[in-house]
Amino acid sequence: MEKNFEDDTGREHVRGHVKWFDPGKGFGFVVSEAGGPDILLHANVLRNFGQNSVADGAEIELIAHQTPRGMQALEVLAIVPPVGEEAGSEPDEEPFDLSEAGPLEPARVKWFDKGKGFGFANVFGRPGDVFIHVEVLRRSGFADLQPGEAIGLRAVEGTRGRMAVLISAWDAALRGGGEAE
Repeated sequence: MEKNFEDDTGREHVRGHVKWFDPGKGFGFVVSEAGGPDILLHANVLRNFGQNSVADGAEIELIAHQTPRGMQALEVLAIVPPVGEEAGSEPDEEPFDLSEAGPLEPARVKWFDKGKGFGFANVFGRPGDVFIHVEVLRRSGFADLQPGEAIGLRAVEGTRGRMAVLISAWDAALRGGGEAE
């Protein structure tokens, strides 16, 4: 097992995966690949990284420290969506390849209903909505989206209009993290 790196301030550099995260509750937990207790991941720490949610099973790199109530994340450094998911298609849509997707575009979430499994976003400067399916959201490392949230997205033209094939936090996309193929 790989040991976490600790600096002289008591902060630990941790690599692990998201055990679960509930945007409604505003927190979740991370399991370190080096073992040890679960690490609390608060929504504010995640928002500082530029995301409001993170998918269960996503790989995560963060800085954590020990508090009287246990280990707690201080800063998220990187998030990699869960592995093993192949880019696919929506029901009644033709298969797509991520290489067919347009460039990363800035957008705002119009609405997203996790229970229904889909929602829509508006790309800045473009008419029409872009369809977002919950599976695309999950493959992109998100658990949920909030109305008005700024995101980056790559879309393809489907038989019923534009549909997102990749979502990223817009802040992360500006740092160069949204163009992964």
